[in-house]
Amino acid sequence: MKNINKFFTIMMLVLVLISAALVVWGFSVGFESNDGRPVDVLFYWTYVMIGIALFAVIVLGLILMIKNDPKSLIKLAIVLVGTLVLCGIAYVLAPGSPAMGMLDQPDAQTLKLTDTVLNLTYILGGAAILSIVAGEIVMSVRNKK
Repeated sequence: MKNINKFFTIMMLVLVLISAALVVWGFSVGFESNDGRPVDVLFYWTYVMIGIALFAVIVLGLILMIKNDPKSLIKLAIVLVGTLVLCGIAYVLAPGSPAMGMLDQPDAQTLKLTDTVLNLTYILGGAAILSIVAGEIVMSVRNKK
């Protein structure tokens, strides 16, 4: 276990050093340059860092979950199925209608996916508001007893 902690500490140090070097390079070259290369490099590095973070959370979390409590995989499967169902409902409800005010219209699939993301935003935003209201109601009822 000590070797794993040492490995992760070294990896974090390497990633921080690379990030710092890229920021220094970007400032030395100038972010306002006409070719936009420094900004692109920073975006690509951001994608790499997000990929590493997702890998660490998903894969390492899954390994630890299996090791500590194999029954929790059932809960994870239920959450994944629920997420897929919610995305499917948002996709079915998405009209994919043309974008207003645009001369060059995106293709139909892009419009459908854009509307799907909007529907997911509406559904999840509404669920967040409902959960806040329901939580406050439940909390107030419990406190009155």
